[in-house]
Order: sequence, then structure tokens, then C-alpha cells
Amino acid sequence: MAMRDIRVVPDPVLRTPCEPIREVDERVRALVEDLLETVDTEGRAGLAANQIGVSLRAFSWNIDDEVGYVLNPTIVELSEDEYQDGEEGCLSVPGLWYPTHRAWYARVEGTDLDGRPVVVEGTELMARCLQHEVDHLDGKLYLDRLERSVRKKAMRALRDQL
Repeated sequence: MAMRDIRVVPDPVLRTPCEPIREVDERVRALVEDLLETVDTEGRAGLAANQIGVSLRAFSWNIDDEVGYVLNPTIVELSEDEYQDGEEGCLSVPGLWYPTHRAWYARVEGTDLDGRPVVVEGTELMARCLQHEVDHLDGKLYLDRLERSVRKKAMRALRDQL
């Protein structure tokens, strides 16, 4: 296991959709161990594989003292009538937090290392984390979801950091 460095914008791996995991081999097992170790740090809610430079569909989470992972996650349900607009940040966009519109509830399905079905669901922070991490695996950043005027401000702040 290893604590891995976090890739930050403008690293192109963050904008590349991740490939599905077709076979669980030692490389995938090591990836999951690294995801779990790297996310298990105070202040970290979730971590997608591409954030540590691996373009495979896997992420880990660390919410309310629960650390876990899912392979090949797919969002299968979002609340349609309840939303949240809280501040959101990202390890790959350090130091920038902006109000981001997300569904209040989210449900993700995937598998574990043994191919068994995994269901992860939650509201508030867990829902935000699930949506955020699946976005990463699709090559998207939370900045892409900001309202136009806020996104313009965020992109200016991001350029100033680079």
C-alpha cells in the first residue's frame, strides 16, 4: 500500500474518461489499497483513481468514519425533487471552494474486488461525494457544474494559482 500523490489541474488524466475494470488482477488490488490509504486522511471525503494517475473506474470514500471503495460505479438514482447547493472543493483543484448544485440523494452500484455487487447510497455529504467521484471517472470536474458567473470567477482564480 502507498499514499499516492494527488494529480491537480491541468493534468490531462483528470479530463480523460476512465476505462472500465474488466479483470481484477494484482494491479487492480494494489490500486484499491492505494485508494483506501490515500483517502484515509482527515479532510478527504473521496478519491477517484484518475486523481492518482490511474485511468480505471474505481473510487474510494471517507465519510463519517466509513472508508470504502467501489469498482465500475454507475449512478443509478438521484433525487429528482431535492437538491443541495453547498460549498464543494476538490483535492485536484486545491484551495478553491464554490457552491455546487447537486442532488440531495444519490445511489451508486458497482462491484467489489471479488465481483460481488456493491451499493453505496446516501444523502447530503455522501450524495455529494458519490456524484463528485463518478464525475471524476467521467473526466469531469466540479468546476464544470458551476453556474456560469461562478465558473468564470473560479476559472480566473484557478489561472491565478497556476
